Amino acid sequence: MNYSCSKLRNITFLTCTLLAIIFLQFSLLTSVNAQNAVVDSTATDGAAAASGDDGSGIPSSPEAIAEGESIFNNNCTVCHAINQQVVGPALSGVETRWEDLGTLVAFIKNSQKVIQGGNEYAVNLYNEYNKTLMPAFADYSDDQILNILAYIKAEAAAPAQAEATAGGGEGGEAVAAQGGGGIPSGYLTAIIVGLLVILVLILLVLVLIISVLTRFLNQKQDLDDADREIINQKVDAQKLVKSRPFIGIMLFIFMAIVVKLVFDGLYSVGVQQGYQPKQPIAFSHALHAGQYEIECQYCHTGVMKAKSANIPSANICMNCHQQIKTESPEIQKIYAAIDFNPETQTYGNNKKPIEWVRIHNLPDLAYFNHAQHVNVGGLDCQTCHGEIQEMEVVYQESTLTMGWCINCHRETQVNAEGNAYYDKLLELHNSENPKEPMKVEDIGGLECSKCHY
Repeated sequence: MNYSCSKLRNITFLTCTLLAIIFLQFSLLTSVNAQNAVVDSTATDGAAAASGDDGSGIPSSPEAIAEGESIFNNNCTVCHAINQQVVGPALSGVETRWEDLGTLVAFIKNSQKVIQGGNEYAVNLYNEYNKTLMPAFADYSDDQILNILAYIKAEAAAPAQAEATAGGGEGGEAVAAQGGGGIPSGYLTAIIVGLLVILVLILLVLVLIISVLTRFLNQKQDLDDADREIINQKVDAQKLVKSRPFIGIMLFIFMAIVVKLVFDGLYSVGVQQGYQPKQPIAFSHALHAGQYEIECQYCHTGVMKAKSANIPSANICMNCHQQIKTESPEIQKIYAAIDFNPETQTYGNNKKPIEWVRIHNLPDLAYFNHAQHVNVGGLDCQTCHGEIQEMEVVYQESTLTMGWCINCHRETQVNAEGNAYYDKLLELHNSENPKEPMKVEDIGGLECSKCHY
């Protein structure tokens, strides 16, 4: 009995620890379950987008939609968006606004010819948008134009389907039921609350038992002084702080923190993660790449064919802003740099460069080729630059350190399909390690000379 209080105190401490661990575990489960629900919902929405042909003459196969998306992104995003007006009208439901599909196809291929032919809707559209002619796309076949319309139709239908799924009801419940088998977040919350209540009650009971047992033992007359001292022992904070073990532990913790800070500082030399300088002209990637879905390659023209992605020239800005947002103070800065008069639509001779501040810097000893990674490797811009389409002001998201690059080469699989260059490398790799996919490190991606020259 003389050690009962000490044991109960230990049990109480363990109960508190168990309470914290279970709470953290279920918090993580809730987070993972929520992420799985988002992924499952996204996958369901993507599958629902491939709707069947409704007899309109517009194809609905995934191949047609994919080709249409490629053509649309390379030619149309500067002037058009699916659900918003840009230079030209929003394209959602465009196939329903024309008298027949053939006239719409003819207008896309050569708008000037249809307007000159006197088509009433085409003439009204031309006048409504300040008599701005759409470029002719005579090089594309009727089937390719129809594929563009297939992509527009599929994209226009996607938000409605996503809204219907998010709206709940029977459809929402079906999606949740067919998800990854995760526990609904409501059940997880109830389980967490129930466990917390039970563990708190156990803790209160243990504290009460300790208190009652201590009082009971103090009332016993046959206890010797040693047992009574154990029962009523208290922590002497001053003595504890002055003890050598406590001082040694504190010194060890202090030195460990100092050493860690020193090493962290050394490893961060040259790392500019989070660097977000102020640019001479405010440019929102969230607006252009996010809201208006302008492809990165439209502005950064070198990314598919050169070592550097290059900074866009002011001429690319003027493709749109010669007519759009001419009154904006930031657009006026572009006009001042290229000496453009928006009222007379003329250029002067007093041009000066825009002094953009470089954000992503690699040391001179490192070689990186954008075309090799984007065009050949098929990497998305977001792989290195983060969710660039959501950034109002661009910043460096990744560390861009050598370790970060090497880790990517160790994990990234080589897409060798349809590329004869990899045939012999793939054959050699499969002969030695047939069960593992070929990764960049397997074809020399970790050799020093690949990045250092």
